[in-house]
Amino acid sequence: MKLFTKKRVAIAAAVVVVGGAAAFWLVPKGEPKIPPSKYRSAAVDTGAINQTVTATGTINPVALVNVGSQVSGTVVELNADFNDRVTKGQVLLKLDPTIFNAQIRQFEASKASALANLRLAEANYQRNQQLVAQSFVSSTALDGSRREMDVARANVQLSQAQLDRARADLNNSVIRSPIDGVIIKRTIDLGQTVAASFNTPNLFQIARDLTKMQIDTSVSEADVGALRDGLPARFVVDAYPDREFHATMRQFRLAANVVQNVVTYNVVLDVDNKDEMLKPGMTAQVRLVVANRPNVLRIPTTALRFQLPEEEQEKLRKKEKAKPELKQAALKPALDDDVAFRSANETARMFKVYRLDAKNEPQPVDIRVGLSNFRYTEVLGGGLKAGDQVVTRALAKPEEGL
Repeated sequence: MKLFTKKRVAIAAAVVVVGGAAAFWLVPKGEPKIPPSKYRSAAVDTGAINQTVTATGTINPVALVNVGSQVSGTVVELNADFNDRVTKGQVLLKLDPTIFNAQIRQFEASKASALANLRLAEANYQRNQQLVAQSFVSSTALDGSRREMDVARANVQLSQAQLDRARADLNNSVIRSPIDGVIIKRTIDLGQTVAASFNTPNLFQIARDLTKMQIDTSVSEADVGALRDGLPARFVVDAYPDREFHATMRQFRLAANVVQNVVTYNVVLDVDNKDEMLKPGMTAQVRLVVANRPNVLRIPTTALRFQLPEEEQEKLRKKEKAKPELKQAALKPALDDDVAFRSANETARMFKVYRLDAKNEPQPVDIRVGLSNFRYTEVLGGGLKAGDQVVTRALAKPEEGL
């Protein structure tokens, strides 16, 4: 009985050993571990791309009028202040009229004297005409009296012009608003003397309508090729950092501005300012939307700038040469006319990017790109598809992850 039991135990132990060995050999081995990537990558996806032109500009009223004075004098009446709304013809200020009234009286007296001289000259002329007819005086005396009469008439016209000038100066001493608008600047105070001897002084600055504003920007010459009237734009101002405003390009001005060999052009944009939140003089950071693609294949723009180190590129070249199918392809001439005779413009839009394979190794891929901005670039053709991982930069340590 004991012998039979020992025999059963030995058989069971043998079965366990054989089963364990079979399990060891029959269970499939695990997949080889993929080494961590040495590069940071991003997935190729589909989405929208907007190409914009950025510029910095100043918000100004569409119509801005500087109100000055043609005459000099002391301000005796001031009827307008900052931010006042004025109407066309409204009196803004008055200058002291004392000197102007005195000049008017002076030229009125000069005109009266000239009229008296004219009447005397006309009487002398008529008398000399009768005397010449009776041969009492010579024709020379008649010519002299005619000249005196003409001079008297000219003096009357001169005095009348001087009187008109004095009256105009008196009228100009009252400064009126030329338009309906808002006073945004005043440079004169009550009692101050206005001197208009050489340059016309600017007393007021009036904006016609603050609900319609414009942005005057300077755009680099490299970006003007994509601009056209009617382009939409977005901008922000420091006063409202959390709000984005909208504008429309109205005018591209042909006059170039050259500062230290940098060429820029003035671009004017219209802004609707119904709530009058935007104030004259604010600085606007503008983005003009020059192109838009709603749903395209795209990659990060940083992938276009990545380059493998020279030693890595040499390894890739050696691997390609070692493949027999590549050797045979190298012996065949290029038959694709689109590749063999590619235009210069297409060549300029060709780029090489690097796609990670199943072993996290970068493989070069030639692509043709379209629309681009600082974040994304459109892929028009090449060996990429949605979901591929393209290299954007090398990692200092593989542990940093993708």
